[in-house]
Amino acid sequence: MKKIALAAVLAAILPMAAAHAEGDAAAGKKVFNKCKACHFADKKKNKVGPYLVGVFGRKAASVEGFRYSKAMQAKGAEGLVWNEETLDKYLAAPKKFIPGNKMAFAGLKKPEDRANVIAYLKTLTE
Repeated sequence: MKKIALAAVLAAILPMAAAHAEGDAAAGKKVFNKCKACHFADKKKNKVGPYLVGVFGRKAASVEGFRYSKAMQAKGAEGLVWNEETLDKYLAAPKKFIPGNKMAFAGLKKPEDRANVIAYLKTLTE
């Protein structure tokens, strides 16, 4: 009987976990309000930070005309590409993931917020 109950609980929880991991772009757009002071999401224009149009799948430190830190330039030279995994780590703790980078933001501590922002960033195509 316990095995059946456990299977029912897992069947209910696993789809929610998958949906959470994928993120919600609409919710991510709201969380992105924390980023708007430094980044444009809707046009290819730099602010304090580089624009984020087309960031998903882009090599780090590759926006022309933006003055990146040496630490970010080194990561770009190493081949760091912004994808779900790298963005999640960076957004969780920017200074820990790339020590010496210029981003002053402390990070998004909630995994759900990061998943949602990443889903939103995926929609910002060139």
